[in-house]
Amino acid sequence: MDVNEFRKRGKEMVDFIADYYENVDKAPPMSTVQPGYLYSLMPHEAPEEPESFEDIQRDIETKIMPGMTHWQSSNFFGWYPSNSSFPAMLGDMASSMFNIVGFNWICSPAATELETVVMDWLGKLIGLNSRFMAIKEDGTEGDGGGVIQGTASEAHIVVMIAAREMTIDRLKTNGMDDNNVDLVRHKLVAYFSDQTHSAGQKAANIIGCQVRIIKSDANFRLTKRALQDAICKDKSAGLIPFFVCATFGTTNTAAIDDLSGIADTAESEHLWLHIDAAYAGAALVCPEFRPLAHGIERAHSFNFNPHKWMLTNFDCSALWVADSTHLVGALSIEREYLPKVKDASDFVKDYRNWQLPLGRRFRALKLWFVMRMYGASGIRAHIRKHVKEAKWLEAQLVEDGRFEIMAPVVFGLVVFRVKASIIAGNAHDVNKTNAELVKRINNDGRVFLVGTKLRGVDALRPAIGSSRGTPENTALLLKVIKECTTNVLSENSNQ
Repeated sequence: MDVNEFRKRGKEMVDFIADYYENVDKAPPMSTVQPGYLYSLMPHEAPEEPESFEDIQRDIETKIMPGMTHWQSSNFFGWYPSNSSFPAMLGDMASSMFNIVGFNWICSPAATELETVVMDWLGKLIGLNSRFMAIKEDGTEGDGGGVIQGTASEAHIVVMIAAREMTIDRLKTNGMDDNNVDLVRHKLVAYFSDQTHSAGQKAANIIGCQVRIIKSDANFRLTKRALQDAICKDKSAGLIPFFVCATFGTTNTAAIDDLSGIADTAESEHLWLHIDAAYAGAALVCPEFRPLAHGIERAHSFNFNPHKWMLTNFDCSALWVADSTHLVGALSIEREYLPKVKDASDFVKDYRNWQLPLGRRFRALKLWFVMRMYGASGIRAHIRKHVKEAKWLEAQLVEDGRFEIMAPVVFGLVVFRVKASIIAGNAHDVNKTNAELVKRINNDGRVFLVGTKLRGVDALRPAIGSSRGTPENTALLLKVIKECTTNVLSENSNQ
């Protein structure tokens, strides 16, 4: 493919993308293919000779498209949103054009410095404390800073590594020698609630520490008291607490942990406090939500995903640390083929030392495009629209009388179930009915959502957050919920 054909095919692909977005709501949001469908449609070896763009495009439409669950459909309410936007796509196109491997400043100075700039922009936009900024108000380098990770799972791993190194440094400062430090590594304990994302457990498995899962309270929150009790038991057993994750907007219910209380305990017990705000962190662009996040200013690290609810195509996970010393110290490995810049200024950061891989894409471009083309006002309007629609859906479900809300509706997530009093039978029958309702809604094909379990209780959890969604889509969701509920209850009563 030469430049001239690329111009032609590139324009055709842009038209194809635009057509897809104009028509995606007409298709069922969930794919209905069976496992292995594609293997039977594809050759079992790569082609020996080049194939035409037309043939590839035809296969996308006839073979790939049927197996796609349409996350960008306005009728997709599953898990949490995976926002896309045209400005972000344009930024990704520019990133693909440059195709750099930006592991240090020399690789492409603009890539490093733009990331430093936009992460400070974003940190200020969500109201982060100045501790997390890379550049101070006077233009000099701060102790902290932001870095774009691929996912919140990666962020979990790197901050737990940094936390481990911080604790080991403290043990050495207190007189423990290297041999004894090696002997006690297996005694390090990380703390999560039973509502913390599975990424925390995976990170702990990777770095090889112990894990303590703490039962959340009646509102599915990790509390100061519960954390203190767990730490006390572990210290009595000779273990070494070193890390705690608090969540701002849990996956199951969007609950907010006791951030201030956990910060108190982390400070007194010398724990690294990480705040996982993968979903709900985007809401902090709106000042009215910031009182809910009181305590994050005392954390060691904070993470949220612009690729969830802030109009930035996957992948783009924003991580800030208040002090990069332990992070960089833990992940820095010097080689002669990785030269450092002499007399480095405040803007020279080797972000390879802030992440797991060596290479990294120019992800700051798409975030830059989004923040400039939407502006702070456009991003706030995006968030507030979804919160308003979620509140409307909550009110409609309550007014219907057959449903109960299982957790406070604060952001765009509504967790509910059919009331036990509406369903004839025991707790098992109630769960079975609600689980059946999820299946019935998704099999209907007009909308897609997922269910969950809250301490053994089945519930439904539509998440409103499509970048192109309208109140009409939320109204359709309500319509389908009501119709399917009527059908499921009617069938159960006839059995």
